[in-house]
Amino acid sequence: MVSIPAGISTPHIMIDVAQLEKNISKMAQRVASQGLKLRPHAKTHKMLEVAGRQLDSGAVGLTVATVGEALSFALQGVAKIFIAYPLWVDESQATRIVELMRRAKLSIGTDSVEAVQQMSQMLGEKAAKIRLMIEIDSGHHRSGVRPQDAVAIAQAASAAGMRVHGVFTFPGHSYDPDGIDAAVNDEFKALAEATRLLREAGFEIKRISGGSSPTAALSDSSVLTEVRPGVYVFGDAQQFELGRIGFDEISLTVAATVVSRHEGNEQIPRRVVLDAGSKILGSDRPSWATGYGRIVECPDARISALSEHHSTVLWPENLELPAHGTRLQVIPNHVCQAVNLVDSVLAVHPDDSTEVWDVAARGLNY
Repeated sequence: MVSIPAGISTPHIMIDVAQLEKNISKMAQRVASQGLKLRPHAKTHKMLEVAGRQLDSGAVGLTVATVGEALSFALQGVAKIFIAYPLWVDESQATRIVELMRRAKLSIGTDSVEAVQQMSQMLGEKAAKIRLMIEIDSGHHRSGVRPQDAVAIAQAASAAGMRVHGVFTFPGHSYDPDGIDAAVNDEFKALAEATRLLREAGFEIKRISGGSSPTAALSDSSVLTEVRPGVYVFGDAQQFELGRIGFDEISLTVAATVVSRHEGNEQIPRRVVLDAGSKILGSDRPSWATGYGRIVECPDARISALSEHHSTVLWPENLELPAHGTRLQVIPNHVCQAVNLVDSVLAVHPDDSTEVWDVAARGLNY
């Protein structure tokens, strides 16, 4: 892991470029060895510099969550984009989708007859050029339909002159300490059942898309044709505490400075306070997490509380408290949130040279 460069202001997001490239290469090789295609989710990084490295390593396209993210990457030359979200297309979105279709081959998610009909109405004859992907609920119980309900959506799409290209799911319940095996099994079963029913109904299903960063390593081509992991490029404290990665695989940290320190007593906790709060770390904390992130220099320390500009860090009794002005690296709990909170990051190369990478798709939540 790189050191904090001298002279930078804190808090500041840093990327270890060498580790980033190792993570990208490792996932690309792993997915290829499983007979799958890689269509990584770019909502994690939102940066052209990262997307370019993913595509150069063999990714067949990018996945995004919003029309705005899709346009950001398409305007920079990304040719194949999947909006893995059940869009409800209004007039404003329709205008931007038409512009997007001029620049990239586009797939869009859906999970209802009503959304398909709305999309057809808003896009008119252009709707026939979209590759529709039906979202299946594989156990996360967010968006997505049961496998047996996919046929009705496909029939509505066909009646509207639209093409059903495939099915997809997000096994989000893999983000649980004991949930990964069940999530992988649920994903396979749900996608296999939906694909079988759609094919029996006469639909040609070309893409079967699954996978998250926790499950991608366990996926194979017995059911899936592709996976869409996102967090793997950076890693985060959630992935570390789930046991999916080690500290040495994390490529993104937040440089922070000790601004307050207190030895504490029986009533007051022994702690330091850093200048990185929720406005750069994000505030996600799963019920099973040990805190609001981890400290690279002291893995046993715990971030017990966040304010907008403060991290309260409980320091181990057997270790000396860091002095005022000490710079530490914080691993955010949820890296996707952290990246979306800044306009740019500092990329640190192996020779200690640095460059600024813009978070080009930041804030494009529409």
